[in-house]
Amino acid sequence: MGELFKTEEAGEYLGGVPAGTLRAWRHLRKGPKSFAIGRNVRYRKEDLDAWLEAQYEESVRGDELVES
Repeated sequence: MGELFKTEEAGEYLGGVPAGTLRAWRHLRKGPKSFAIGRNVRYRKEDLDAWLEAQYEESVRGDELVES
């Protein structure tokens, strides 16, 4: 299954996203994939990486060629 992160750890891995934001995203069904083991929420490293890549692809700017 790979490396698992608690909510706080996932937030740190994502560059400092507050745990409360991740909880809100989970409630709203947005943000990176997460799942529950009993009452404990976990995030897989590969899901965090996939979400980060998707955010990059959606928001990256500056790839246009400039001709003079």
